[in-house]
Amino acid sequence: MRQDLTPWTIRGMGLAVGVAIVVGLIGLAVAAAGVLILMFVAILLASALEPMVGLIRARVPLGRGATILVVYATFLVTMVALAFIVVPKAISQGQEIVASLPSFLDQVRTWAATLRPAILGQSVTELADSVQSILSQSTKPNPDQIVDVGATAAEAAVSLATLLTIVYFWLVQHARLQRYLLAFFPADGRAGARDAWNEVETRLGLWVRGQLILMGTMGLATGIAYTLLGLPGALLLALIAALAEAIPIIGPLLGAIPAVLVAATVSPELAVVVAGVYVVIQLVEGSVLVPMVMRNTIGLSPLLVLLSLLVGAAVGGLVGAFLAVPIVASIEIVLARLQARDSPVAQDPAAIETPDEDVKDEYERSLPDTGDGATALPG
Repeated sequence: MRQDLTPWTIRGMGLAVGVAIVVGLIGLAVAAAGVLILMFVAILLASALEPMVGLIRARVPLGRGATILVVYATFLVTMVALAFIVVPKAISQGQEIVASLPSFLDQVRTWAATLRPAILGQSVTELADSVQSILSQSTKPNPDQIVDVGATAAEAAVSLATLLTIVYFWLVQHARLQRYLLAFFPADGRAGARDAWNEVETRLGLWVRGQLILMGTMGLATGIAYTLLGLPGALLLALIAALAEAIPIIGPLLGAIPAVLVAATVSPELAVVVAGVYVVIQLVEGSVLVPMVMRNTIGLSPLLVLLSLLVGAAVGGLVGAFLAVPIVASIEIVLARLQARDSPVAQDPAAIETPDEDVKDEYERSLPDTGDGATALPG
């Protein structure tokens, strides 16, 4: 009896150790969620820069290390230059918009007095008074707020420096790291694992470059349009529209709301014109630019994109929504590699409006044999 229990005891102990390891890894991942997100963003940027390294090496006789330094230095200088040129101007325009809000609120109160029924005008007036009270509060920060702002700024600077460092070392050590990790796979599975790895990085790089092109185009188009229309804070609103473009599906709506609200502080007519111009820009982008830039980048169905956005937003807010699509795309590539593509599943003829006999025959051949010469038909 004791001999019969010994194997089960060993199996139970092994199962308990395995569960403990899995729980420990999950707890570690949750505790280090910020680091994992930073690592994934670094991989996204590195995947976008990697093709540029190959492009330069194909035309210039430079080693990989020197080429990486050239590409990375160009990328870093461009980001710093944009930050010093665009961000201060955007902040200045934001301060001007905030300064103009009191006069706009007075106009809202005057307009609310003419609304009927009177309770509607009273509600609008109370909303304007609430906004006014928030703006009129003392802006003198207390020492605790100064410390919090300083700590947040220092943390952001450290995170940015860490991100750029990880990007650089990922580019430099990419081949060595790939060989090291593939050594843990069986010899007959290393080629497939390497192909999956390369396909994930290629897909992620295409997605990042496509997003950057769309964001830049949206920022440039809205900036020009807002400037021509005389909209206050045109640069700031264009920057918001460009950043919102990175969020699939709901991004265009989020990018339009600030511009329409700022236009409403000038006149209702300008708000309508700004909304119309934004819709036209989105239609042109969606029908012309998106098919050209994003074709075959992610390869996900709209349903998977929507579900990934909802789950990502629920887990991590806007950051989660932004990272959800590339994460799901990477998982989809791995799962596709694990499928038995050599034995495809025939399409159900019931799902076809006009199925022919060949489709029916192929579908019946794909069904399991019941053992008596017949196939197990569904239903």
